[in-house]
Amino acid sequence: MNRREFTSSRKLDHLRICLDENIETGTTGFEEIRLVHEALPDSDMDSLSLKTRFLGHDLGSPLFISAMTGGHPETKEVNAVLGEIAGELGLGIGVGSQRAAIENPDLADTFSIVREKAPNTFIVGNLGIVQLRDHGIEWAEQAVEMIDADALAIHLNFLQESIQPEGDHDAGGCQAALRELCGELKVPVIVKETGSGISYETGIRCYGAGAACIDIGGYGGSSWALIESHRSGSVAGREDQYLKGLGERFGEWGLPTAVSLYEVTRCGGPVIASGGLRSGIDVAKALAMGAGLTGMALPLLKPAFEGPDTLRETIRIIHQELRISMFLTGKSRISELPQARWYLTGKTREMIENLQGGDRIGH
Repeated sequence: MNRREFTSSRKLDHLRICLDENIETGTTGFEEIRLVHEALPDSDMDSLSLKTRFLGHDLGSPLFISAMTGGHPETKEVNAVLGEIAGELGLGIGVGSQRAAIENPDLADTFSIVREKAPNTFIVGNLGIVQLRDHGIEWAEQAVEMIDADALAIHLNFLQESIQPEGDHDAGGCQAALRELCGELKVPVIVKETGSGISYETGIRCYGAGAACIDIGGYGGSSWALIESHRSGSVAGREDQYLKGLGERFGEWGLPTAVSLYEVTRCGGPVIASGGLRSGIDVAKALAMGAGLTGMALPLLKPAFEGPDTLRETIRIIHQELRISMFLTGKSRISELPQARWYLTGKTREMIENLQGGDRIGH
């Protein structure tokens, strides 16, 4: 198998594991956040607006369909469904890593189908920071052009790279490559973690390099360490107990999403909260903590495979949960949710209290 075929096949491996295996671990910390109940809301729940604005784009709601797939012929159909519903509901959407289609342009339509189905919505391209460092702005520009992207996510996945048998263990030069890209690319750059969270210190470095936004991708949802643990035998044709064990042990690695969100919002730039959000209540809590958008991937993946009707209904439920949460905190618009009061308890509170120079907890 040549390298182009290998990258494409790996994408399908990941997708099948996400659909068939238990690859979620830990908790996000949102279960330890309690929004203050408004017993006398002065509004009509059915007339509340979920519309929002992010990075200059008007969106139907703050729910962002996070990067999932693409890069294999069998992924085109699911991306078509995701694109269709994103376009219909006016939701932002990100595509999976476009590396496979840059290496093999025959696969480009597995990504461009999203723009075809959603010609007017906010679409985010996707490229790994190692590929950016190794191939420069030319690859980034190809990723943007492939889907007429409104922004480009540069994903950080060094936990996954550490465990992959074919992973890249050298992160040298990546920050310099990010800074150069942010200064030259014609669309905003989003720095995106993939399940281990981003700290305050890293957030400051990313915004300082010119990133327009950070997608925190925190711990508490899908774990790429566990995904690679499940995949440990697919490269050599037999299970590699060493890699399997590494993946299992590092399945507990990372900053819980709520903690990462607390840290990165203090950096002062726009934030997408993702990593283990599973309901509209989680969305409301993340928005109350300062997120501008809230990303979901795994909760939408299986519904997307079942078709547009199932995905549409899944999102309708999430939106209704968000609407009820707004109503019960006395807020009529998404822009008002950061004013909602909340309490923090348990281990999440302990982690935040232990932040060096941490400020007042709660809002």
